[in-house]
Amino acid sequence: MPALSSWLPFEWIAATRFLREGRAQTLLIIVAVGVGVAVIVFMSALLSGLQGNLVKRTLSSQAHVVLLPTEEIARPQQDDAGAVIQRQAQRLRSIDQWQALRARLESLPEISAVSPVASGPAFAVRNEANKAISLYGIVPEHYIQVIDLHEKIVAGELRVNAGEAVIGIELARELGAGLGDKLRVNASNGATDTLTIVGLFDLGNKIANGRNVYVGLRSAQNLLDLIGGVSNIDLALRDMYAAETLAQRLAGETGLVADSWIKTNSQFFTALNSQRMSSNLIRFFIALSVAFGIASVLVVSVVQRAKEIGILRAMGTRQGQILRIFLLQGGIVGLLGSLLGSALALLCLTLWRLLATNPDGTPLFPIELPPALVLITAAGASLVGVIAALLPARRAARLDPVVAIRG
Repeated sequence: MPALSSWLPFEWIAATRFLREGRAQTLLIIVAVGVGVAVIVFMSALLSGLQGNLVKRTLSSQAHVVLLPTEEIARPQQDDAGAVIQRQAQRLRSIDQWQALRARLESLPEISAVSPVASGPAFAVRNEANKAISLYGIVPEHYIQVIDLHEKIVAGELRVNAGEAVIGIELARELGAGLGDKLRVNASNGATDTLTIVGLFDLGNKIANGRNVYVGLRSAQNLLDLIGGVSNIDLALRDMYAAETLAQRLAGETGLVADSWIKTNSQFFTALNSQRMSSNLIRFFIALSVAFGIASVLVVSVVQRAKEIGILRAMGTRQGQILRIFLLQGGIVGLLGSLLGSALALLCLTLWRLLATNPDGTPLFPIELPPALVLITAAGASLVGVIAALLPARRAARLDPVVAIRG
C-alpha cells in the first residue's frame, strides 16, 4: 500500500517537514497563536453574553419601537388684561385609524410583531393603600410577541379577561395583595373598576414591578375613556439595532411620534457601542501580535534553511513552489493555533460558568460558544498565518540558489 506522503503535494510534504524539524519554534508559535485565539474567542463569547443580558434586562418591559399620537399644540394666548393664559395639559388621545395602521405595519418585513396597547395613568386602591400606577390594556397573544411577559410570571398566570389584572411583585408587596385579592383601579377621569389579581410578574425592573398593571384591552379602553381606541402601538423588530432608523422612517410616513429603544436609552446604547468598539480594537491588536509572531518565526526559518532552499531551487523547484511551502507553513501554524485556542477558550468558559455564579448557584448570565464563532476565528487565524507568511515566503522564493548554497 503506498505511503500517505506519496499522495500529498510536494509543497505540503516540504512544509510539514520544515515544521517538524523546528519543533521547538513551531510549538512555541502554535501556543502563542492558541493563546491569542483563546483570548479573542473567550472575550467575544463573554462580551456577547454580557451585552445580550444587559439588552434583555433593559428591554424586558420595553418595545423596540413605540408609535404614539402627536402632541397637541396649544399656543398660549393673552386675555384682555394682558395676562398669559396657561396652555392646556396634554390629554390622553387615541391613534387615528389604528386598525388600518396595524395591518400596514404587519406587512413590513422589518417588523416581527405588532401589539396595540391602551395605556395611561391611574391609581390602585386596596383598603387604606393607594398607589399611582401605569395601566396597560393588552391583547396577550399579540403583546407577548413584543415583550415576553408570559415568561416573567412568577405566580398565577397571564390572563386578562374582564375583571382580571396582572400586577408586579413590588406593587403587590406595597399594597399587601396576592393572588385572588381584589384591587380597585381609579382613572383620572373618574372611571373606576374592581379587578381580581390573577397573576404576579417580575420584569427585573423595580420601577416597572411597582407601577405596571396589565388588564384586557377593552377594560383599559373603558377606564381611560379610549372607547375603541389605543394610545400606542408597540413593535418588535427582526433587527433590534435598526430600531432608530425604522422609527424615523415611520414617523415621516405616518405623522406619529415614533420612539425607539435606542433613543429612549441613548446613554445605554452609547455605552454598548463604546464597549463594542473597544472589543474590536483589542481583537485587532491581538491578531496583529499573532501575525508578527508567525512572521518572525518564518523569517528565522528562511535564514536557517537558506541552504536547503538553495538546494531545492538548484534541483528544479520553482519559485512558486517555494512560495507555497512557506505560505502553507503559516496557514498550518494558524490553523493548529486556532484549534488549540478554541479548546482553551472552551475551558475558560467552563471555569467561568462554575465560578461566576449568583448566590443561588445560577450563572451570572448565560454564555454560549457558537460554532460559527469558532469556525470564523479558525479561518481568521489561518488567514492571518498565510498573510504573515507572505513576506518570508517571497524572500525565500527570491533566494539565489548559488548564493544560498555557498551560505
